[in-house]
Amino acid sequence: MNIKITDVRALKGDSAFLIDDGKTAILYDSGFGFTGFQVAENIRRELKGRSLDFIFLTHSHYDHALGSAYVLNQFENAKVVAGEYAVKIFEKETAKAVMRDLDRKFALKNGVSEYEDLADNLTVHLSVKDNDKFKAGDMEFTVLNLTGHTKCSVGYYLESEKLLLSTESLGVYTEDGEVVPSYLVGYQMVIDSIKRVMSLGVEKILIPHYGVIEKNEAKEYLNKALKNAVDTADEIVSILKAGKSKEDAVKYFVDRYYKGKVKEIYPYDAMMLNTSITVDLIKKELL
Repeated sequence: MNIKITDVRALKGDSAFLIDDGKTAILYDSGFGFTGFQVAENIRRELKGRSLDFIFLTHSHYDHALGSAYVLNQFENAKVVAGEYAVKIFEKETAKAVMRDLDRKFALKNGVSEYEDLADNLTVHLSVKDNDKFKAGDMEFTVLNLTGHTKCSVGYYLESEKLLLSTESLGVYTEDGEVVPSYLVGYQMVIDSIKRVMSLGVEKILIPHYGVIEKNEAKEYLNKALKNAVDTADEIVSILKAGKSKEDAVKYFVDRYYKGKVKEIYPYDAMMLNTSITVDLIKKELL
């Protein structure tokens, strides 16, 4: 099978890649809301008049899912696929309010002050659950619950190509080879998700916000993801056991990971919010 994977992001903080076997086109994640129409234009340019068939969402966070409403506005026949838990998230006005707020803050950071708000148009046409087999034309994916970053995180495994459309639960990969742990709802969930992927014999991984890695690099990524997830949690536990504050633990995480390419693509507000949640999680689960 000849599958082409194209980066259709509008900027590096986005997460949006096009998977195309020449017959069926899938958008893997859809990026921010404020970049959604540009992502749609990038897809249109790549497909040269062909339709977009599916939008696969890995989870419900704004930088992965909000753009789907804008892409659907331009490709009305595309079907949005997401985990069944994501459907519940999209139904919550409070969740959409957080998505809007974070999206607007990052838009302002990028010099965008006005854009259409389509958050209320978020939808999922096809909800999937763990181990479901999902056919997209000639491509058959196995849905994998890869939780830990969120409860709704799912990956899509194309076994015939040994290709995993991954999730942030495995860790955020950067251009300088760092893997940032990303546990927001479960430390052990993250460890289990990484080990599950390790057991599959994956040879290619499409990583959110990054792109495709293969063979040795994919293996090294998984090994480092597991090591960093464990080591970082252990260090947070050590800081808290020593009687230091939550702020000290947050500072450790931010000082270690919020630099270089991560700093360029990851909004500061989101980093601080997520790190605070991470420290609370580790304290609750491991102390």
